[in-house]
Amino acid sequence: MKKTIVRAVSTAAVLSAVYAGTAHASTYTVKKGDNLSHIASKHNTSVHTLMALNGLKSDFLQVNQKLKLPDTKAKTTTVTKTSSPVKTYTVKSGDALIKIANKYDVSVGDIKLWNGLDSTTIYPGQVLKVAAGSSGATFTTEAVAKKTSTTTSNTATTTYVVKTGDSLSKIAVKFKSTVSELKKLNGLKSDRIRVGQKLKVPGKEKTTSTTTSSTTKNVSTYTVKSGDTLGKIAKQFGLSLQDLKALNGLKSNLIRVGQKLKVTGKPAVAAKPPAPPAKPPVQPAKPQTPPADATDYIVKSGDTLGGIARKAGMTVAELKTLNQLSSDRIYVGQKLKIKGTSVSVPESTQPETQQPSGTDVSAKIVSTAKSLIGVPYVWGGSTPSGFDCSGFIYHVANQAGIDIARYSADGFYNRSYYVDKPKPGDLVFFENTYKNGISHVGFYIGDNQFIHADGTKGITVASLSNSYFKEHFASFKRFY
Repeated sequence: MKKTIVRAVSTAAVLSAVYAGTAHASTYTVKKGDNLSHIASKHNTSVHTLMALNGLKSDFLQVNQKLKLPDTKAKTTTVTKTSSPVKTYTVKSGDALIKIANKYDVSVGDIKLWNGLDSTTIYPGQVLKVAAGSSGATFTTEAVAKKTSTTTSNTATTTYVVKTGDSLSKIAVKFKSTVSELKKLNGLKSDRIRVGQKLKVPGKEKTTSTTTSSTTKNVSTYTVKSGDTLGKIAKQFGLSLQDLKALNGLKSNLIRVGQKLKVTGKPAVAAKPPAPPAKPPVQPAKPQTPPADATDYIVKSGDTLGGIARKAGMTVAELKTLNQLSSDRIYVGQKLKIKGTSVSVPESTQPETQQPSGTDVSAKIVSTAKSLIGVPYVWGGSTPSGFDCSGFIYHVANQAGIDIARYSADGFYNRSYYVDKPKPGDLVFFENTYKNGISHVGFYIGDNQFIHADGTKGITVASLSNSYFKEHFASFKRFY
């Protein structure tokens, strides 16, 4: 197929474009830390194009997900100009390719193409071409089409009011536009927008379904239970997270045990817990008989089930079976049966191995976590040579004197309790990031900030006010 694009540039400019190729698209496998914007930039295309090509309704991706990519080689367009000079820009400290592209109203793909760049990495002092020269330049068909539609279309506009969690890129995708077009349409000089701000947008917002009437019918009350998250409750009642938040006037995903929430409809499937027995459970006919060499151990401050099992030369499973425990939770003063006559650590050394006070532990967690800022992200890593989110929690907690095993984010979630008012050193959990359910964790450090293992930046400090983290926030918790 051949396609010619003609566009008026100036009286001395001749624009010719030839599109050749097939509709064949290659594929890309999503990796840890990827997002649509990063993949689009890497393959010289746009987020909107990727979403359309793959039938995506949101920018949520999963690791190992297969994405179709446009055939960029088949969509190469040659644009010839006869009188426009080459524009260059010298990179300054703090610059990024996207920032320079926005400044000169071009795409990141254009700049990479004009300068033969294989990545978005740039350095201070580097001289970049930021416009085509008189001898001709190569653009992607997508870029040319984008510029053509921006300057020639007379699409009717409507008004959109910015909501919590919005960004220019999200609004652009929603209205099948681009960030550059929205900025031009509204005379914006930066990507910064505010809640309540009115923006001109092309066309009308794509609506999915009318939820106003449905969310006001059959409203009932649900009481938040231990282990609940806003996403879990929404799914249980067949609601979207946004509808549930709107119904209750919530501005974040933070909820607390005992809180009353308005919900609609009835729980989706029989997800109700089994009814409690009318009578106390019948004891097993033959309860396990403690071994002849079993002895009692009194739980002390700082003890964990894993630590006691290790000292007694047992596994946690054996210790739980011997004491008929259904969870890992224990308390100071509790009497446990252990094998042998005593734990391997002499009683005289116990004060030296006990966990420090809560205040000391919190301070140690924060100082240790901050000392690791800049350590790279490594999937499965749990040492200062590289961490993932749960490996970071495991390392810092043990350095602070908390004797705990290595778990996933969800595992740490189940070994901590809820707190309404977080203190530095507490855990902060996120849900539905790269997978459903609890999937990310960090340490709260105060001032609405937390420190965590970022897939791109490594160990870094982030704000809970960030729209992404506000959307995926689950709860604050504290180690038992």
